Amino acid sequence: MRITAKIDYAVRACVELAAAWDSAPGAAPRFVKAESISHAQAAPDAFVLGILNQLKRAGLVVSRRGADGGYCLAHPPESIVVADVVRAIDGPLANVAGSYVEDVSYAGAAAPVRDVWVALRAAMRSVLDTVSLADIAGGELPPDVRRLLADETAWSTRPHGRETRVRGR
Repeated sequence: MRITAKIDYAVRACVELAAAWDSAPGAAPRFVKAESISHAQAAPDAFVLGILNQLKRAGLVVSRRGADGGYCLAHPPESIVVADVVRAIDGPLANVAGSYVEDVSYAGAAAPVRDVWVALRAAMRSVLDTVSLADIAGGELPPDVRRLLADETAWSTRPHGRETRVRGR
């Protein structure tokens, strides 16, 4: 999966909104100015504003005008997972040339490639559909995700002994 700058900034903006969320019963939503989010995350103001508007169209954030206005999560941060943000910005977690991975088919020896793409999507879901904005804002990731991070190979670009080799070089 390629994590674009837009997805990265969108997740970070949502985490900023999650950090501002007041979970006390009956508490009024805390609206955060787009400029505050962009400055907190060292992101271009116009870029963040565009992302927030895209998240608004997807129903993940709401906005309010005025001096006390800004942006706020549309739902409690524990009910929004990272995959929701990714899908709002970029569509499905995995697709092949615009098709859902389960809808592609290949002939001959390549037939099982579809199964690899489906498994890849399932692996991404195992993280992105389980980590909520509240988890990130609170600094406490789910146990399964922490276990993945504890594996030292998670921190290297390629697992040891699995370097890509090109013939003839």
